[in-house]
Amino acid sequence: MKVFLKLGWFFKERKYQYTVGLFMLVLVAILQLVPPKIIGFTIDEIGTRTLTKAGLFKWLAIIIGVAIAMYILRYYWRQMIFGSSNLLARILREKLHRHFTQMSPSFYQKNRVGDLMAHATNDISAVQQTAGGGVLTLFDSLTTGGFVILAMAITIDWRLTLIALIPMPLVALSTSYYGKLLHERFRHAQAAFSDLNDKTQESISGMKVLKTFGQQQQDVADFTKLSDEVVEKNMRVAKVDSLFDPTISFVVGLSFMLSLGFGTKFILEDAMTVGDLVTFTTYLSILIWPMLAIGMLFNIVERGSVSYDRIERILNTPIEIDDKLDAIEENPSGDLLFNVKSFTFPGDAAPTLRDVHFELKRGETLGIVGKTGAGKTSILKLLLREFEGYEGTIQFGAHNINDYRKSALRQAIGYVPQDHFLFSATLYSNIAFANPRASMEEVRAAAALANIDEDIMSFTDGYDTIVGERGVSLSGGQKQRISIARALLMKPELLILDDSLSAVDARTEEAILHALKEERKNATTIITSHRLSAIQQAHIIIVVDEGTIIEKGTHEQLMALEGSYYEMYQLQQLENLVEQGGDHDGE
Repeated sequence: MKVFLKLGWFFKERKYQYTVGLFMLVLVAILQLVPPKIIGFTIDEIGTRTLTKAGLFKWLAIIIGVAIAMYILRYYWRQMIFGSSNLLARILREKLHRHFTQMSPSFYQKNRVGDLMAHATNDISAVQQTAGGGVLTLFDSLTTGGFVILAMAITIDWRLTLIALIPMPLVALSTSYYGKLLHERFRHAQAAFSDLNDKTQESISGMKVLKTFGQQQQDVADFTKLSDEVVEKNMRVAKVDSLFDPTISFVVGLSFMLSLGFGTKFILEDAMTVGDLVTFTTYLSILIWPMLAIGMLFNIVERGSVSYDRIERILNTPIEIDDKLDAIEENPSGDLLFNVKSFTFPGDAAPTLRDVHFELKRGETLGIVGKTGAGKTSILKLLLREFEGYEGTIQFGAHNINDYRKSALRQAIGYVPQDHFLFSATLYSNIAFANPRASMEEVRAAAALANIDEDIMSFTDGYDTIVGERGVSLSGGQKQRISIARALLMKPELLILDDSLSAVDARTEEAILHALKEERKNATTIITSHRLSAIQQAHIIIVVDEGTIIEKGTHEQLMALEGSYYEMYQLQQLENLVEQGGDHDGE
C-alpha cells in the first residue's frame, strides 16, 4: 500500500474530487443495504399474511427511489475518481516527456528507447489504474464491508455475524501472500515488455537494413522469442492473479455454509425469522464484492507500485547538464574562444579531446577536417553543451557558455547534424520547426539558400508534401538540404554544419556555400567535412587527428605545409580525376 503514500502529492491536489467521490461511495454503500432489508420485511409479512397491496407498492417505490439515487451517485463518483486518475496519467506523461527533453545524450546511451516508451505507456497506465480502480476498491471494500457487517450484527444477529466471519482471516493471509508473489512477477513482466517494445522500435526503424541484408526471418525469430518471454512472464502473473477469486469464493462458500446452518438453528429456536435469514444471506452475498475487491486491490496496487517505482527511477535520474540559478537569459553573440585541455566521454578510459584550442571572430568561418573518429563531432557536442566535465573553457561572446541558459545558447546556434531527422509532417512544418509562425516567404527564402526550393516546388503538393517518418520518402541530399534550410530559418548567430553536405553533388555544394557566404557575412559558421572543397574558403581550418589539432591555418597556409591536409587534398584531387576519367571511358 506504499504506492498510495507515494501518490499523496496528487491526492492532496485533487482532495476535493476524491473527498466528494468517496463520500458518494459511502452513500452508495449505505443505500445498497436498504433493498435486502425490504426483502426481509416483505418475506416476513408474506409469512404472517399481513402484506397489503399499498404496502407492497410502498416497498417497491422505496427500492426504485434507492436505485435511482445509486445510479446518480455512481455516475458522479466515477467522474470524480476516474476523472482524477486520467489527470494523473496526463501529469506523469508530461513530467516524463519534460524530463526526457532535459536529459543529456549519455542518458539515452544508458536507456533504450523501447524501455522509455514502456514507461510512458504501460507503466503510466498501471499507476493510473491505482489512482482510479485502486482507490475505489480500497475504499469501497472497507465501507461496503464495514456497513454490511454492522447491518448484519446490529439489525439481525451479532452471533450469526461472528460465525459467518470465522473464515475471513483466510482471505487476509492468502491475499497478502499472493500480493508479494504478484509484485515480483509483475516487475519481471514489465521488464520483458520493455525489451519487446525496444525490439519492435528497433526493427521498424531498421526495416530497410533488414530487407537489404535479407534478415527478415532472423528478425522475426528474435521478435518471437522476446514475445514468448513476455507471454511466459505474464502467464506467471496470471497464475497468481487467478488464485484470488477461487480463494475468496471458497471462503465465501464456508461463510454461507455456516450462516445457513446456524441460521436455521436460530430460526428453530425463534431467535430470528425466515425474513431475517434471507436478509442476512443477501447481505452476505453483498459482502462477496468487498472480498473480491481485496483480491483486485492487491493486483492493482502491486502493479501500480512496480510501475511507479520504474517511473520514479527515471524521474529521479539527475539532469547532468542544467542551468545555473543566475544563468544569462539573452542569446550569446560575438567571438568564439574554444580552449579545452582534455575531455573524456562518460565511461571511456582515454580522453576524446586533448589540447584543442582555436579562436573564431564573429563573421568568420571555421573548417574542421579529419578522419572518421578523429574528434570533429566531439568538439561540436561541447559547443552545444551536450556534454560537460571537460578541463578548460569555451567562451561565446563575453561569457562562458556554461553561464548562459541552455535554451538561450541553443537558440543562438543552428545545428545541422550528420543524422538528419525529419518529422512525419509537411515540408513546410519541417523547415519551420524552430519558428512555426514563419511565413511561407521566409520558409522559401531559407529553402532557396539551401538550394532545395526548386526540388520542393517540383513535388505535386509543394511545401504541403507530407514527409514520411524520418524523411524516408526523400533522397539523402534532399534531407540534408531541408535540414540546412531549417537551421537557416533561425538566422542563428552560429551555424554548425556537421558533415551536412556529404550527400550533395559538387555543383550543389558550391551553390549552397556561395549563398551562405553572401547571406552570413556578419554571422559565424563552423563546417566539418570529409570533402575539403566544402571548407577551402574558410577563414581558419583545423585538422584533427586522435582528438587533438595537428594543423591549423588557411587553405593556402596548410597547402604550403605539405602535411596531413596537403595529403588529403592531393588524394581527393586524384580521386576526382579517376572519377572523371571513369565517366569519360564509359561514354
